[in-house]
Amino acid sequence: MSGGPSGLRPLPHGYTNRTAGDGTVVVKRYEGPDAEERGRREQRLLSLLHRLLPVPPVLAAEPGAITLGHLPGVPAQDLLDAGHGARVLAACGRVLRRLQAVDPAVTGEVPARPGSVLVHGDFGPNNLLLDPATFAVTGLLDWEFARPGEPVEDLAWCEWIVRAHHPDQVGALHHLFDAYGQPVPPWPRRRAAMLAQCARLEEFCRRRDPDGPGVRQWQERGRLTAGWPEIP
Repeated sequence: MSGGPSGLRPLPHGYTNRTAGDGTVVVKRYEGPDAEERGRREQRLLSLLHRLLPVPPVLAAEPGAITLGHLPGVPAQDLLDAGHGARVLAACGRVLRRLQAVDPAVTGEVPARPGSVLVHGDFGPNNLLLDPATFAVTGLLDWEFARPGEPVEDLAWCEWIVRAHHPDQVGALHHLFDAYGQPVPPWPRRRAAMLAQCARLEEFCRRRDPDGPGVRQWQERGRLTAGWPEIP
């Protein structure tokens, strides 16, 4: 895979790594702390999850990079921005329920406590592809941070993504919770999970660039999150 296929174009919505595609394949090159480890984790999980969840097929891999088959669909965050909050968030809730039905041992790690689930680690419309006609999930992407954890983690982070990046769709969040179909943890637990994820991302940025803007950005996002009220 050295050099990757020709004709690749940078893909939108990539924030941590370099991702490019040509409509047939997607090449993802991992950057930042633990790049090779994150790549190995994603390759392992995609290879194991392809029969259980709509994930891209692994075509090739090398240290620090992976080539995936292209999946159809439109980024869910684009459909959210286009005003389709109810249908997008219902799709998020349904696929999250499927995700949490997967044995967390698939990660190769021992769950920390009974009741642990498979946590995606960056779950939300930012990592979903949807069929724009039916709003069926065609792709659940970016598994490099997956691990065993608490059910609240991915649910709360999906809520965080909407509140932080799509505030005009906050009123549609009940569609996420309704489609999830499981008891929704109270707001203090959801906010605590959001703050823990903000802290993890701040630390990731600190390891990448101790004095960089990412550290300050996640500190500020943590402060804002701590002040959010519960949505009525």
